[in-house]
Amino acid sequence: MSCNRMGLLAALALGLLLTASPVVAQKKYDLGASDTEIKIGNIMPYSGPGSPYSLIGKTEAAYFSKGNAEGGINGRKIKFISYDDAYSPPKTFEQARKLVESDQVLLLFQVLGTAHNTTIQKYMNENKVPQLFIASGATKWNDPQRFPWTMALIPSYQSEAQVYAKHVLANHPDGKIGILYQNDDYGKDYLKGFKDGIAGRMPIVAELPYEPSEPTVYSQIASLQASGANVFFDASSAKFAAQAIKHAAEVGWKPVHILNGVSASIGGVFKPAGIENAKGILTASYLKDPTDPAWKDDPGLKEWSSFMDKYLPEGDKTSSFTVYGYTWAPVLVAVLGQCGDDLTRANVMRQAANLKDLTFGMLLPGITVSTSASDYAPVKQFQMTRFDGDHLVPFGPIIGGERAGN
Repeated sequence: MSCNRMGLLAALALGLLLTASPVVAQKKYDLGASDTEIKIGNIMPYSGPGSPYSLIGKTEAAYFSKGNAEGGINGRKIKFISYDDAYSPPKTFEQARKLVESDQVLLLFQVLGTAHNTTIQKYMNENKVPQLFIASGATKWNDPQRFPWTMALIPSYQSEAQVYAKHVLANHPDGKIGILYQNDDYGKDYLKGFKDGIAGRMPIVAELPYEPSEPTVYSQIASLQASGANVFFDASSAKFAAQAIKHAAEVGWKPVHILNGVSASIGGVFKPAGIENAKGILTASYLKDPTDPAWKDDPGLKEWSSFMDKYLPEGDKTSSFTVYGYTWAPVLVAVLGQCGDDLTRANVMRQAANLKDLTFGMLLPGITVSTSASDYAPVKQFQMTRFDGDHLVPFGPIIGGERAGN
């Protein structure tokens, strides 16, 4: 047999062998991922004025512990590294650098606070590290063209505030509006959305800011009462929302009280303020209220309750913050599951921008999670609710909000 013929037969045999053998996909990793582990960074206010929100981070840590006990994500365990920033943006930046440069996490997940995420946004995008599903509803996060590594999760504060404005215009047309807001991007986003929604059709008789470093908002409540306002739009964080509710009752001010959704927690805000003082408060929600007997036979609530009993027995079952953490940790799990063996930061963002009508047990019926490469706003729906002294009672339709303009 000639050498040429032998070579041809050898080539054919090799071709048949390659064709018959399954192609093994190559695993791809960036810093923070391996065959056995995925490192996730998180920053929460475990101390300072934002500390009521720390229950979110504790719940998410418990959820990842649950996932690890059940085998992890595609066989990989989550290492959840969560640091305290005391609700201080400079500290947030310090902790973000530590997580990225020293701990070498794959991504940051659920960093809490608008000003805090603003502080690290440029750094995260310059270093091409996902700043994923941040715990803030500022409108500016939906900007994939300029900031492709930053994505929020909850409905925008501006569109939420416009829903409150529409409710006030429809139900309290003769009202006089007083506004309390946190003097940073978080509070100003709510303020803009509400004022855009009112559009000059009702008088705003007072709009008072407070600094997160202030000890109380008692003087602001006194000034709002003195202004003659009988509709109170309260765009404050949890600690100050509890103070506002309690002090309004103490001074005998009884306006229509509309509270922003991120602070409408029965356990975290209403109980410290006094349940009786909080009766009648209006807010918007996209999560089920675990204290509402309407959900007592709901499968999603039963799963959440079992999770709390087993993995976070010391957690507050009346707090929306535990529901929040339990609901959003699985969104990250879904993204990482979609990544398969391509655990690069770029693929994490591709998969985060490819969520299609996902549902989770503690979301209100009809509310879903969806994204695309041009739309970094995963949740755009919510429902008005009223606190009746026991739980938040939904009323009206599910509202599909559009992102308000910057």
